[in-house]
Amino acid sequence: MPPHLSADRSAAQPPGRGSVEALISQTRRLKGDVDAVRRDTRSDDGSDPQERWQRALYDLALHQLDDLDEHLAQLRDGPAPMDAAPAATPDALPPAPRRGSLLSRVGSAEWNLLTDEASWSGELYQILGRDPATPPLTLDELPSLLLDEDRPKLTAMVTNCLVDAKPIDGEFRVVRPDGEVRTVHMMGEPVLDTDGSTASMWAVLRDVSELRRSQREVSETRDSLQRHRHHAQSEHRLAVELQEAVLPPWRGSLRLPHQGPETLDLAAHYLPSSTSALIGGDWYDALELADGATLLSIGDLTGHGVAVASGMATLLGAVRGMAMAGTQPGQLMSWLNQLLDATVQPALGSAVCCRYRPETHTLTWAQAGHPAPLLFRDGTGRRLNAPDGVLLGATSGAVYAQAEETLEAGDLLLLHTDGLVPRHSGADSVQRLLDLGPRVTAAPTAQDCVRLIVEEFGDSEREDNACVLVARVTS
Repeated sequence: MPPHLSADRSAAQPPGRGSVEALISQTRRLKGDVDAVRRDTRSDDGSDPQERWQRALYDLALHQLDDLDEHLAQLRDGPAPMDAAPAATPDALPPAPRRGSLLSRVGSAEWNLLTDEASWSGELYQILGRDPATPPLTLDELPSLLLDEDRPKLTAMVTNCLVDAKPIDGEFRVVRPDGEVRTVHMMGEPVLDTDGSTASMWAVLRDVSELRRSQREVSETRDSLQRHRHHAQSEHRLAVELQEAVLPPWRGSLRLPHQGPETLDLAAHYLPSSTSALIGGDWYDALELADGATLLSIGDLTGHGVAVASGMATLLGAVRGMAMAGTQPGQLMSWLNQLLDATVQPALGSAVCCRYRPETHTLTWAQAGHPAPLLFRDGTGRRLNAPDGVLLGATSGAVYAQAEETLEAGDLLLLHTDGLVPRHSGADSVQRLLDLGPRVTAAPTAQDCVRLIVEEFGDSEREDNACVLVARVTS
């Protein structure tokens, strides 16, 4: 601990102006940089918890840099010469520091234990909200300004300073005459007489109310951000579990409980977004029906999160139930549209539903505002001509047409959702997939074909989730 002050100790000399000027310049440049970054990151509505936390930190950093700037300016200028100070008279009081400036938040005091006199600076009067014409309070009277619960702390600090020569460094809350509560940080030391006894005590008192408010705001926004992240993680985990429980496994080939010889080689894959942790409403399915036909379906429900994953599960359950009851793809789409139209939470979705009969190699299908399946044969591919069909949930009472396509052994059918080809959409996306024709038709299995597509497009940064379902006609 540094030695205690002596009553006859000379004042320290301020540092050289040049070095302090350089620090002031660096501080002001840093303030400008921080303020510029703060303005660039400010959102319109301030609803994002992370943005609120960042903004609170920027404000706190600027608050402290302002204080540092004014501290350094005081170091540069040094204390005012004693003979330059005008005589203080009731009619000629020194001008009050600018309210909110560092000088208005820092005051000083000295209590002489030998004469029982006290001396306060004008800034301390301003901090405590007291009339400068009134005499300063003694050490015994000072606790009367504090909140009841803070008085023992101040009394203990003063006692330890006067009796045990311990420095004061602590905070307490004072109540100004207007009822406003301010937080004050007090630092002080005893001044020793020549015989080593305590002659007086000096202290610097700083109003840190705004600083503590900024710090509380940082803490509160940080806690809010942590709660938001915990909620998002919990929601993501629930959405993933729901998705995994509903969708067929997408690692490896899809296995159907065939009664007879296998007629379709199936594989699928789910590609998550690389820019968002939220689960979307993309889904796919392959289901063997009671009459020996196979249902292939794929779709996308707008939105992200648990509610969308739950809606996707409801939609997929309806598809399976209606298909098992023998509903044809066109009628199935109409009823799905009615289901979405009747839900409490409005939703839009797109889908493709295909029914494949192996004995006739006939594919009957319908679509609702969804990319049409791609058919690859003998090294080339084409997009199937889509029957009429609007988005699910867009129009009440919509009617969906259906189309038929005759497949051949060795044909490969590719169903996919939007976003499979990152940074490409519509016809451009379809063409990128069709360009893979020679490679996908040469792939020995459906799983090899899916792996090729994932290797081609899976590593790229994608903004949305996507699904791909491949069916190869084996006989």
